[in-house]
Amino acid sequence: MKAVVAAGGIALLVSLLGTPLFIRYLTSKHYGQFIRQDGPASHHVKRGTPTMGGVVIILAALVGWLGGNLFIGRAPNASSALVVFLLVGLGFVGFLDDAIKIRQERSLGLKARWKILGQGVVGIAFAVMALQFPNDDGITPASTAVSFLRDTAVDLAVLGPALAIIAFVIWANFLITAWSNAVNLTDGLDGLATGASLIFFGSYVIIAIWQLQQNCQLSGTGSLCYDVRDPLDLAVLASALAGSCFGFLWWNTSPARIFMGDTGSLALGGAIAGMTIVSRTEFLGLIVGGLFVLVVASSVLQIGWFKISGGKRLFKMAPLHHHFELMGWNEVTIVVRFWIIAGLFAAIGVGIFYAEWVANL
Repeated sequence: MKAVVAAGGIALLVSLLGTPLFIRYLTSKHYGQFIRQDGPASHHVKRGTPTMGGVVIILAALVGWLGGNLFIGRAPNASSALVVFLLVGLGFVGFLDDAIKIRQERSLGLKARWKILGQGVVGIAFAVMALQFPNDDGITPASTAVSFLRDTAVDLAVLGPALAIIAFVIWANFLITAWSNAVNLTDGLDGLATGASLIFFGSYVIIAIWQLQQNCQLSGTGSLCYDVRDPLDLAVLASALAGSCFGFLWWNTSPARIFMGDTGSLALGGAIAGMTIVSRTEFLGLIVGGLFVLVVASSVLQIGWFKISGGKRLFKMAPLHHHFELMGWNEVTIVVRFWIIAGLFAAIGVGIFYAEWVANL
């Protein structure tokens, strides 16, 4: 627990104190956000606000993660290192996207095919490595079984060793791409994605600590235990990510003095995907991160209805938060209410996780 608390505290301080320094640097270089012309008119005043704040989130999380482990004199293990690989790798793809937007002074960055290629390279590397690095008990960071609250009976291993790896790589990359784009879509209002990510990672601190207490490698709870390779590592990293989001939110809340940009949204989305995969809670993550799912669903429904109905719109604008903006809701009101929704989803997810364990005692 000391490492978990230390990781969150260190990351929070680094993010809280480091963000204004980064804002000054970006302002001096005139690295500001460009706003899409078809968006809500209220967003045009945000033009020029420093972006790429995800750099601070990533660095603060890294310092917190390493500092938390160092605090108790241990080195990080494979599971958290792999999630960090996703965090940094997708953050780099987002950084290139943000840099192109700034350099070319437009709201569009990397072309879609290059962004997908970058996400794919990082995602494939993660998926392949996640099935390696067995510990003394033979447990790898990820498994070929599809997971909900733990690994289920649906195991890709039935396809055979080679096909199982290929199928897992496809499945993992679907999750990585979906989550990174979900956070990216949610990052449309000041503090919205940052606060929702904070709630998600805070929930996973609780989940990972419980998995540690009831781990198959340590406890004698039989079928109730969790076959997770490095739950303590995941708790420390989740705490560091929550702390970095917490500190950044001070400067990102309305009126935002800095945006996380694609650097932050892709990185956090990748970390969410990685966390669910190596903690063996892939479908539980959809409940804990239900707000992100709602935002993506609104965009999918909007596009689908537009094509089916011959040009009609289901929402005034997608993603969902922009719909409420065009209905006249204040930005702060939307963000706070969406945070409440995110908190409710997280509470339901953690509740289901715990209830399953209690029900099978």
